[in-house]
Amino acid sequence: MLESFFHKKESDIVPILKKLSGYKTAILVSDGFEASELFEPKKALEEAGCEVHIISLSEGKIRSFSHNSWGKAISVDFSVHTADPREYDYLMLPGGALNSDHLRQDATAIAFMQNFIDRKRPIAAICHGVQPLIETHFLRGKTLTSWPSIRTDITNAGAIWIDKEVVSDHRLVTSRGPADLKAFNEVMLREFTAHKVHETIPNIESYVATL
Repeated sequence: MLESFFHKKESDIVPILKKLSGYKTAILVSDGFEASELFEPKKALEEAGCEVHIISLSEGKIRSFSHNSWGKAISVDFSVHTADPREYDYLMLPGGALNSDHLRQDATAIAFMQNFIDRKRPIAAICHGVQPLIETHFLRGKTLTSWPSIRTDITNAGAIWIDKEVVSDHRLVTSRGPADLKAFNEVMLREFTAHKVHETIPNIESYVATL
């Protein structure tokens, strides 16, 4: 049975282990986020069994912003200044120009993101959500996408920008905006699940070496 499992393609394995029960995602976000880019990925993660926490620059509530007006709010679970990133398996970054601008100016938020990078944990970012990652230097050499207006910022950070609904490159999943959410959520769940599979399945080469 184990032999047949390892001969399956990734596309066959992922549906079997789709549920992310026992795993945790931090959504790092601030005032001015794009509502759909937070609530829809959050719902997709929770439906996959993942525990999701909203991490922000302060406690209380934060509000979305769209079309020059404030919109739907959400309660913050933990402040980034007290949350421990090591308690989370995955990081998700919603878009929203104001949200991203707030995050990239906060040293603790940058350090929070850096912890996921250092631990080689998957990160999913949509629209302007990619922008704060510039401060970590993680984007250099990566192929990714984002909201088109920040293309120059992304390329100046050393990344290769492409116009595509979703891009996955070395633990980083990115999309352009709300119109791409369906593809973004699908690939985010696939990459998060693939990471779970990698963690939970024994290293066969190391195992064989002990025999």
